[in-house]
Amino acid sequence: MTGAREMIFDISLPDVRRAVDNALAEDIGTGDITTDACIPADLVAEARFVAKQELTLAGVELLQILFDNVNLLKRSGDRVHPGEELAIVRGPARLLLTRERVSLNFLQRLSGVATLAAKFVAAVDGTGVRILDTRKTTPGLRVLEKMAAAAGGVVNHRMGLYHAILIKNNHIRLAGGVRIAIERARAAVQASGKAIEIEVRTHAEIEDALAPGAARLLLDNMTPAQAATEIIFIKRYAGQRAETEISGGITLENVRAYAEARPDFISTGAITHSAPAVDINCGIYPVAP
Repeated sequence: MTGAREMIFDISLPDVRRAVDNALAEDIGTGDITTDACIPADLVAEARFVAKQELTLAGVELLQILFDNVNLLKRSGDRVHPGEELAIVRGPARLLLTRERVSLNFLQRLSGVATLAAKFVAAVDGTGVRILDTRKTTPGLRVLEKMAAAAGGVVNHRMGLYHAILIKNNHIRLAGGVRIAIERARAAVQASGKAIEIEVRTHAEIEDALAPGAARLLLDNMTPAQAATEIIFIKRYAGQRAETEISGGITLENVRAYAEARPDFISTGAITHSAPAVDINCGIYPVAP
């Protein structure tokens, strides 16, 4: 299990390294003048990262980029209780102090995403519905936030526009309709074999999407009752040839009702754009020579 969870946070990815480097450059700039003024250069210290609330952990592996001597006590995807230690880091006191805030910013933000993702997954437990994240991520941090969402148990949707075809309402309006948008998309990607997903908001749009054989229909901004009715129609019309996804206005309070409409997927941007940071503490202590 540990190996599988380590893959959730692949710190060898260039985008991950770039995000860490950018965060350090942003915070440190020309130097940590407070630490350099107060702390002896030869002092060795130990930093202990501790959870202060119930959370699902994400991003702790980033400490291995930020520091050399890291003992990870937990992994991304672990459920953690208040008071549990997440990692212990030993090294020059100046380095620990200088990188403390960047470390906590990553851990608190990413664990917040994972914690909210886990709550959405728990809310639909037993229905067979899979929760998806979206591209509503912090600019420059998408890979990290997608990894954090996966640590919470959701399925990553598109990483970017290059990853899959998703025809949305603005595409439909500019293309001139549902059918023509699908036909143009199919012609453009025929060689690649990429599946086509299309956003639909009315029964008429659903019929227009099913006729040319859309692979997945995204039911947008419907009530749970409306979605349930349309999913029954889609399954009768297309059988297993068309997957269904529900999106728009999904919250922890209503996600179970939407799941009971029996879609294949439910997607929500809240996992990344509205996740509150969790409370994690970093205490730094001198180490005896």
